[in-house]
Amino acid sequence: MPTEMHTFSYEVEKSGDCVAGQVAKVICHGSLVNQTSSDLKSAVKLLIADGGQITLDFKDVSFVDSLGLGTLVGLKVSASGNGHCILEIEHLAPRVQELLKLTGLTELFKSSVV
Repeated sequence: MPTEMHTFSYEVEKSGDCVAGQVAKVICHGSLVNQTSSDLKSAVKLLIADGGQITLDFKDVSFVDSLGLGTLVGLKVSASGNGHCILEIEHLAPRVQELLKLTGLTELFKSSVV
C-alpha cells in the first residue's frame, strides 16, 4: 500500500543583534510529520543555541502528526531550558489547536497560540 508523500520547507528571517537580542522567524510550509520533522528540529536547535526570540509561523502548515507534535514539544522544552530563548508558535490551524487541546498540551503553548 503506497504511503502519502509529505513535504515540508521553511525560510528563516533573522533580525536583531547581540545587544538588542536575536529575533528569528521560521516560516513553515507543508506537513510536519515523521518524514519531515527532523528538518525543522535541526534548524530550530541552531537558533535556540543563539538565544533570543524565535517564532514559528505555521500559517502554511497543513498537517501535524504525533512525531511533528513531539518535535514541537521538544523544541519548546529546549528553548525554555536554554534560559535565554523564547519559542512561540503563531497562526496554528484549527486542527493543530485541537490536537494540542486533545493531548493536554495547550498550557505548554499557551503564550504561543496566536
